[in-house]
This record gives sequence, structure tokens and C-alpha cells, in this order.
Amino acid sequence: MPRPRLLLPAALLLLAPLALTGCGSEDAGSGNRASGDRASSDRASGNAGSGAGSTPSRADLEDRARAAQTRTAHVYVTEADGFTLAEQSVGVLGDDGFQAVYVAKRGGAQIKVGVERGTVDDTSCRGLYPPAKRCEKDGKGWYRTSGPGSPDSTDASGSWHAYVRSEHGLRIQLSADPGLVDRDTLRAAAEKAHRADAAELDAVLPMKTSPTAPVERGDIPRDGDGAPQDPPGAGG
Repeated sequence: MPRPRLLLPAALLLLAPLALTGCGSEDAGSGNRASGDRASSDRASGNAGSGAGSTPSRADLEDRARAAQTRTAHVYVTEADGFTLAEQSVGVLGDDGFQAVYVAKRGGAQIKVGVERGTVDDTSCRGLYPPAKRCEKDGKGWYRTSGPGSPDSTDASGSWHAYVRSEHGLRIQLSADPGLVDRDTLRAAAEKAHRADAAELDAVLPMKTSPTAPVERGDIPRDGDGAPQDPPGAGG
């Protein structure tokens, strides 16, 4: 059976470098808590110096996660020098997993974060999606590589490399084009990947949008069969 995939616009994988900035203000008297919230938000997005207000309630964050078809426990964030979160990339992966892309501020390199239910070990490493040509244990996880023509590639040669580990019943994989993101950079980002705290969830999860009311047309009569009115002279 084909593996469920997140349907993102094709242009997303060709994103130009994004420089995302946050906005907001720190309430007077908020003290260290506000400073901590701001630092967490900055870590989540890869920005420095953005402001932060009060963190939403856990119930609100859970509600936003459900609206994005994921769970707060499945949202992972990371840090990588020179990279920032592409907010348009945040979304569901598979049934209720999480996916996001960090984009280099210069050069267009990308690091993709994918979180799904499952585990990984020496036996299953090569067979995980996308299938790897080579898989080796490295630290707390596994380093996976594939050659030209591999599926799920973001570069012209069709190659990618990734670090994957499992924890809390989840499989966390960070992948990139080896021609743009070297192994050391990818490994560092993988080691820093962690479950988002409340402030980071607030920075990463999309805001819920309210349903828009239908636009009331002025040419529809209130009585009768509802056919649009055609006043004399309309249309020439």
C-alpha cells in the first residue's frame, strides 16, 4: 500500500532563503518567565531577538495541534546555524505526525524535520521510507544515505542523507541534500532536535483560522426563487 505523504506545494521544496521575524511585546512585570518564553520561541524558529508575549494555555495549544491534524507531543524543533524555520512548511506527516523545513538564510539549503510514530534499529534502518542505500549507527541514532534516483529527494542528483533516532514511541528524522548541508551540520541539528515546549509550540503551530462568513450578494432577492436580479440597463 502506498505510504501516506504530506501534500505540500511543489514550490516549497525550492524555497528561496527566508528571513522570518517575530513580533510582539513583553508585558511589564513579566520578568524571567517572559524572557524564557522568548528564548524558546527563538530556538523554535531559528530567529534571534524576536519578542514574545504570554504563552497560550495547554488546551489552546492542543486545539491548534488538532487543527493542524497532529499532536503537541509530535512537534519537534531544532537549531542550526544560519537556518530559520519556513512557517509555510509546518504540517502533518502521515496520519498524525509532524513535518517542518528549516531554510538557510543564504544559499537555499534545507533541513527537513519529520516525526512519525514508530521505532528504528539496525534491522529496520535501511527499509525506512525513503529506503536507504547505506545505514550506520552514529551516536544515539543512525546515519542514512542514498544514491542518485532516490525517492523523496530535494536536489537534482536525487541524493539525500539523514539522521534518524527513536524516542517516546516516535521516529525523528532530519534529512538534507548532502551537496548543500554537510554531515556535521546535519548531525548537530539532529542532536538538538527535541520535543517542543509550550513557547516553542506557540511559535511553530499555525494559528486556528475562523470560518469566513459568506459574502452577501446585493443582487439576490430575499423572496422568490432566488434568481439574481437584472435591473434595466445592466450589462449594457
